[in-house]
Amino acid sequence: MACPFNHTAAVELNPAVLPLEWLLGTWECDEPGEGCFPTIKPFRYTETLHFSHVGQPVINFMFNAFHAESKKPLHRECGFIRMQPATNRVAFIIAQNSGLVEIEEGELTAQQLTLQSRSLARISFAKKPHVQQICRVFQLRPDGKLEQTVSMATDSQPLTQHLQITYRRSS
Repeated sequence: MACPFNHTAAVELNPAVLPLEWLLGTWECDEPGEGCFPTIKPFRYTETLHFSHVGQPVINFMFNAFHAESKKPLHRECGFIRMQPATNRVAFIIAQNSGLVEIEEGELTAQQLTLQSRSLARISFAKKPHVQQICRVFQLRPDGKLEQTVSMATDSQPLTQHLQITYRRSS
């Protein structure tokens, strides 16, 4: 059974998230991103990001990553972005298909989001080592491309850059 959802009426962006309007739409990588971490073999991946809204004071998002060569699904994240009213404070509420749920908070400066995990929870049977910290930066570059860098710390490794990728807007 499909969930009905009416996309026919255009809804205005809620003023609470207007500073994040530059994120809206679908973004796809031109070139595969690079992934590495001391405990895994380096890899390349492709990813599509989708940021949307329904008029509420939040932006909805979904990220889908695939192995660059095999095209096998790797990682999915979905959630919401909120802004603290009358400030540049931003929060991402994220659920990952790995069983990790997180809240990242940070600041919006011009067209750059700098975020750090504030709260992490995981399913009881999550694979070890457990993620202990995530830092993420989104930056809209002067050439119109969106860049994302993700750093991660686990039970066994200090905070280390994990992912680097650049996207172009496709819609």
